[in-house]
Amino acid sequence: MPMNEILSILMLVSFIVLLTLGVRVAYAIAISGVVFGLIGFGPMLFNLLPSRLYGVATNYTLLAVPLFVFMGVMLEKSRIAEDMLDVMGHVAGRLRGGMGVAIIFVGVLMGAATGIVGATIVTLSLIALPTLLKRGYDHGLATGAICASGTLGQILPPSLILILLSDLMGESVGTLFAAAIMPGLMLAALYVIYILVVAWIWPNVAPAIPAAERAQVSGKQLIIDVIRGVLPPILLVFAVLGSIIGGVAAPTEAAAMGAFGALVIVAISGKLSMSVLRQTLRSTLITTSMIMFIIFASQAFSLAFRGLGGEDLIGEFMELVPGGLWGTIIFMMILLFILGFFLEWIEISYIVLPLLLPFFVAAGVDMVWLAMLICMNLQTSFLTPPFGWALFFIKGAAPPEVQIGSIYKGVIPFIGLQVIGLALLMMFPDIATWLPKAIGWMK
Repeated sequence: MPMNEILSILMLVSFIVLLTLGVRVAYAIAISGVVFGLIGFGPMLFNLLPSRLYGVATNYTLLAVPLFVFMGVMLEKSRIAEDMLDVMGHVAGRLRGGMGVAIIFVGVLMGAATGIVGATIVTLSLIALPTLLKRGYDHGLATGAICASGTLGQILPPSLILILLSDLMGESVGTLFAAAIMPGLMLAALYVIYILVVAWIWPNVAPAIPAAERAQVSGKQLIIDVIRGVLPPILLVFAVLGSIIGGVAAPTEAAAMGAFGALVIVAISGKLSMSVLRQTLRSTLITTSMIMFIIFASQAFSLAFRGLGGEDLIGEFMELVPGGLWGTIIFMMILLFILGFFLEWIEISYIVLPLLLPFFVAAGVDMVWLAMLICMNLQTSFLTPPFGWALFFIKGAAPPEVQIGSIYKGVIPFIGLQVIGLALLMMFPDIATWLPKAIGWMK
């Protein structure tokens, strides 16, 4: 084996060792890339690095990241989920499992309006979990539904991962946004069906809201509450996504419109203050800086890895995987699923995917369909123990009586549902590609 390929393998090993030692991801990826790049080629290899960093910094599409983060954080600070959940809980209150269904619905809206998994899960945990437990919901089902609904923001546009995947895979943001709508809604439908079936088989696990409590809210008042609490975020989501998918606005322009729209909604609700604005700007800065730091660091890593011939090594390895092209796709899905137990989606996106994607590009795989498979797969990383962030978020916000064992037990069926959704998407690519083709984004 040539020395450069040995160095590329050692570079990957060193990165894993640094992570194991507790070094932050951005530092670990930058250190391993720079050190082994210098060993293999000296400083000449990095003559291209400034231009690559400049290309990232001036990428117009990535400007949408802080704007969408601002939109999401602003809506989260306005406590809009509290109003939506209360209203939808009463709308579906007659059903056994109705509150669980309402949580999934709110998760869809919050995911489409904010795209911030942690904020959605913590908000739903603080607002909905005590109510669910008081109404007799099983601890596992309640926590599992909240975790699963909170992660819908990973696949439903304007998800940050879709924006970054568009940059990685050379596809337009509008195409990926359109492709993600049906898979995201399919996953939400699987959650709803599961909750209703469980509630039908075991009525005590997810009881309906008592009739006396439902009677306290009249039908007229419920309609008014829907208009006030649910309609504004729906209109904002349709305006933002519709302008992108319809080709009216570029993703960055639509993101700016979404950020302004969120500001207007919060102002109209009377909840806009300097404190809320300050917290929103601070959270936006921290989140955006974290994402961009990892993207910058990954440039040094990918430049060194390609220079050392690692990309060819990965291609040769993928050709050895049995089963042909389908075998390599299944292998990548399994690999991403396992990595999701230990790494975050941003780390997987900018460390692992650049190593694997060239093989699939050369093989002529539909990048839009593959992006949806990757996105849905990475969504499971928020639920899988031991490092699923959704588990940590809900444990930190849950009442003391909710044990970590109940949370782990509760998310397992929803992980299974995500795997089923992934399998359906693999078998029926039209789930992802139908809408982009229908509106003319794909041929």
